[in-house]
Amino acid sequence: MAEPTQIVFSHKEVTTALIKQQGIHEGIWGIHVKFGLRATNVGTTDADILPAAVVPIIEIGLQKFDTENNLSVDAAKVNPKPALAKQSRKSKATPLT
Repeated sequence: MAEPTQIVFSHKEVTTALIKQQGIHEGIWGIHVKFGLRATNVGTTDADILPAAVVPIIEIGLQKFDTENNLSVDAAKVNPKPALAKQSRKSKATPLT
């Protein structure tokens, strides 16, 4: 079987991974992409040079959203706060004998 040459993620999967990486536990967050715009002339010879646009990705990040959609997720659902505080209190209690 051939090795995969690409691994593709949905917008929600990228958003979820970034939320977990940043330790965000509440709010609706979505992916944010900032594009730039540059102009240049392209062509294989001087006779076929044409003006062209280059659109680089400047940054990728997260931004707050008001509602969930195909770009956003609820951080409380995909990265809930750990329940360590409750567990540690229970484990410290000693049984009465």
